[in-house]
Amino acid sequence: MKAALWHKAKHVTVEDVEEPAAGAYEVKIKVKWCGICGSDLHEYLAGPIFIPVEAPHPISGGKAPIIMGHEFAGEVVEIGEGVTKVVPGDRIAVEPILAPHEKGSYIDEKYNLTPLLGFHGLSGGGGGFSEYTVVGEHMVHKLPEELSYEQGALVEPAAVALHAVRRSSLKAGDTAAVFGTGPIGLLVLEALRAAGASKVFAVEVSDSRKKMAGQLGAHVIDPTETDPAAEIQRLTNGGVDVSFEVTGIPKVLNQCINSSHSGGETVIVSIWESEASISPNDLVIKEKTVKGIIAYRHVYPAVMELMKQGYFKGETMVTNKITLAEVVAQGFEQLAHDKSQIKILVSPE
Repeated sequence: MKAALWHKAKHVTVEDVEEPAAGAYEVKIKVKWCGICGSDLHEYLAGPIFIPVEAPHPISGGKAPIIMGHEFAGEVVEIGEGVTKVVPGDRIAVEPILAPHEKGSYIDEKYNLTPLLGFHGLSGGGGGFSEYTVVGEHMVHKLPEELSYEQGALVEPAAVALHAVRRSSLKAGDTAAVFGTGPIGLLVLEALRAAGASKVFAVEVSDSRKKMAGQLGAHVIDPTETDPAAEIQRLTNGGVDVSFEVTGIPKVLNQCINSSHSGGETVIVSIWESEASISPNDLVIKEKTVKGIIAYRHVYPAVMELMKQGYFKGETMVTNKITLAEVVAQGFEQLAHDKSQIKILVSPE
């Protein structure tokens, strides 16, 4: 079968690999659509970050070169002994977290916080940029009839956004700011709308992304035209209740922290390629809180229910659909150089 393999930064190739088979408590999937994530782009441009290179990942047993792709949906074509959640023919979205598991279930309640954390499609064991892949039964969720495979490929990034908002202190009627409206930032805007935020600000430089953020109801601020923290403080008489950092750019972190009011909160959603410095007094003197989130847990069913209600729409997010053979030139390279692109979906078929 064909699959896209990461060898090193700027070196991803589509090549023939052995087709996998399902073992006990495992599910074999024919991949229909797989999204290119910001994490995938980071790995392509500057990895390895999550990709194991020197030693195999302790759960997947794999190391580079690895098959990429962790935002995907597909059809169940084979199940191993012990599988009870799905049968061949079922349509599913995959929760790609690699964490300790046993007999089709995650072991830990907060499985995303395991020190062994990895991701199917980033940490070995297969991935969604392939014709077929095999995952544990604990990683599959049936797609409701109302949702397409394309929509199923958006469940994973939407789960990041919904988990970020759920882990924040935001309550219905609160105000919020989102710094960076790439795919995850836009989905955070949607999650904030679902959570009942009364007013949301979006800080963004890309014209196409500013337009999309505005369409989602955000008050858009261009940081090249004004100091975004000062402008948000002015418009809210002191700052928002919760701000979300979704850029991974060091100077933006300070802007994000300073956009919240005294006693406010900042949630860091980004995965970082470098260190960032802050002034502790910005937190101490104003009793602010900064917290980080990683991935998600126990949130896929809620995401799919919200999708059925019209949130996290594929029509809003998806700007291009390509084949697996085009994943480098029309996928990674396009996202790296064309900021009008938001979410690109890849079909191995």
